[in-house]
Amino acid sequence: MNYPMKTLFSLTCLVLLAGCSFAPQYAKPSVETPAAFRELTPSQVISTDGWKFAEPKDNLIRGQWWEVFHDPVLTAFESQVAGSNQSVAAALANFFAARAVVKQARSQYFPTITANPSVINSRQPSPSTPSTSTTSTEYALPIDASWEPDLWGRIRNTVKANSLEARAALADLGNVRLTVQAEVAADYFELRVLDVQKQLLDASAMAYQETLKLTRIQEVAGLASGQDTDLAETQLEITRAQATDLGIQRAQLEHAIAMLLGQPASTFFIATNLLVARPVGIPIGVPSQLLERRPDVAAAERRVAEANAQIGVARAAYYPTITLSGAVGYQSTSIKDLFSAPGLAWSVGSTLAQTLFDGGLRRAVTEQARAIYQGTVANYRQTVLTAFQEVEDNLSTLRILSQELRQQNAAVAASQGYLKLANTRYQSGLDGYLNVMTAQTTLLTNQRTALNLEMAQLTASVQLIKALGGGWDDSQGVTASIP
Repeated sequence: MNYPMKTLFSLTCLVLLAGCSFAPQYAKPSVETPAAFRELTPSQVISTDGWKFAEPKDNLIRGQWWEVFHDPVLTAFESQVAGSNQSVAAALANFFAARAVVKQARSQYFPTITANPSVINSRQPSPSTPSTSTTSTEYALPIDASWEPDLWGRIRNTVKANSLEARAALADLGNVRLTVQAEVAADYFELRVLDVQKQLLDASAMAYQETLKLTRIQEVAGLASGQDTDLAETQLEITRAQATDLGIQRAQLEHAIAMLLGQPASTFFIATNLLVARPVGIPIGVPSQLLERRPDVAAAERRVAEANAQIGVARAAYYPTITLSGAVGYQSTSIKDLFSAPGLAWSVGSTLAQTLFDGGLRRAVTEQARAIYQGTVANYRQTVLTAFQEVEDNLSTLRILSQELRQQNAAVAASQGYLKLANTRYQSGLDGYLNVMTAQTTLLTNQRTALNLEMAQLTASVQLIKALGGGWDDSQGVTASIP
């Protein structure tokens, strides 16, 4: 082969293998990112109590973020989510399915080869003697091959789009896992607060029982009326009923946690215990980090890139397709001569196909692809805005709860002083039992309110971690998991 022919052959191979791509040059959509979060600035941290944000390297949340609460039972529950929660299992299956679609698309890079061996027996009348017939057997072993070169990037853009969808499915998996983990933590903290409330109500009921005994003694001595005794008994039974009523909420939370852990509610049990978790410092970082840490943001951005690649697939339909085909095989009436030289047959050819008129179909498909791309851009920006909102919501919630809890604790302390004074005046005969009951009810109500605020604070901490992306990282296992 002379030099010009070699050059022409090399250029032809380069065109066939490289081809063109009609997908627009992709750039991540721009979004307005503030320099810092508005809520809980360093000046606001001074006014908080019990919760504050951490320095960027303090209590760094990565992976098993729930460990910052130092609750071994919660840690044990969270470790089961990835392996047993059915929503996570479904998201994982969706990722595997998306990854298989990538493999399907990649198969179009290679030629399709088929084999169709056959053995045909035939019987025909003899031309010279119609009353007799001849029988023959024909053996064939044909092998056909066809290949469509990716001249216009249709296959490459399809592979790219499917690969990006698989990456988005991987991010969806991270988002589902994070959501379930946050729900487990929130339900668990609420259950533990109910345990503390049950202990508080039981302790209050025991105190009211002693007060009832004292009131009955005073009634016998003529120092108290039957009305005081009835009030004391009413208060005792109401408190007992409230303690019993907590069992409904606790049972439902226990069942919810069982479902989240992929276990039957009938066989799942959480022993009663006190709340050991406390609000922790959370490294909120800067807003731009949300675009890297939140899996839902990553999934939305990858679907923008996928839609961009689909535009290239749609535009490639404007250009002709070339199919290279070939066939080789053996054919003989004798099995022993099947692979002999005379039985060899082959053919090589190519076809070109071009749509001349389609009534505007290709233009409409391209317009649809562009519109879908614009829609994914809008969805991405909306996801980013939602991320900022969720972080700001939980930061403001924690800031306000910190102040509210401090005020509520002051109310509890004042209620304790009020009850102490009411008991002293009642025992000295200066006031009736109604003042004591009012003081006891006020104290119990304030104590339960304080516990509910602690639960809200812990729940907001969990939701803030979730809003910040938890321990998920945009670079974790992405390229290595997609074929």
